[in-house]
Amino acid sequence: MGGTEHLTVRREGATLVLTLNRPDARNALSLPMLVGLYDGWLEADDDDEIRSIVLTGAGGSFCAGMDLKALAGNGMQGEHYRDRLKADPDLHWKAMLRHHRPRKPVIAAVEGYCVAGGTEILQGTDIRVAGESATFGLFEVRRGLFPIGGSTVRLQRQIPRTHALEMLLTGRPYSAREAADTGLIGHVVPDGTALGAALEIAEQINACGPLAVEAVKASVYETAEMTETDGLAAELARGWPVFDTADAKEGARAFAEKRPPVYKRH
Repeated sequence: MGGTEHLTVRREGATLVLTLNRPDARNALSLPMLVGLYDGWLEADDDDEIRSIVLTGAGGSFCAGMDLKALAGNGMQGEHYRDRLKADPDLHWKAMLRHHRPRKPVIAAVEGYCVAGGTEILQGTDIRVAGESATFGLFEVRRGLFPIGGSTVRLQRQIPRTHALEMLLTGRPYSAREAADTGLIGHVVPDGTALGAALEIAEQINACGPLAVEAVKASVYETAEMTETDGLAAELARGWPVFDTADAKEGARAFAEKRPPVYKRH
């Protein structure tokens, strides 16, 4: 199991929990954090025992975005990871889910600040839970910057365009309730309970057929920009093979026998 000084990794049953761990900087993105994140996504992809991922932050914040001190030229922690960036110049975008989509469902558990790069990473997750005092927003324009983590493309596809443009062009903060009203997040829970709520959702996913879950997730993203006709054809191509798996047969038997299914990914 991986991890770095700014990213911790642990298992909760069949769920891999990735925790952004730089609380003194509100979990602002650092090189060790990005390396740890990318390694975490790969670990989840490669381990069939992992059926879901929860992404959260330590110390009462999710992520306050890029380390602006480093961007201003004051250096970034974790210089010993530079070789990883040289070997894969796209690593930071993969870590932020801009150029990588994990096979397993990713659930975000947000407390506190989830702004700038934090809101950009959020858009790469599948299900989103936030404490009621959480703060969201894309602050880049206020700093004379561009939200290059994917927000000008993704946000308008995830929430109504008028809300996306307001968030992008004003750079103002959004409360958890307002984020939920726009559709950016799905659940608002009492402060301090977002991780527990996310793990509950993960357990519901983990109880389902893993091959079916992965195929459903893939189909949703694969068909998002297709015409309805092309999307339905792609859905059949993706979905029919699931019915021939041993897991599908186990699901049917368990239902008939009124017992929990035991899935083995085959």
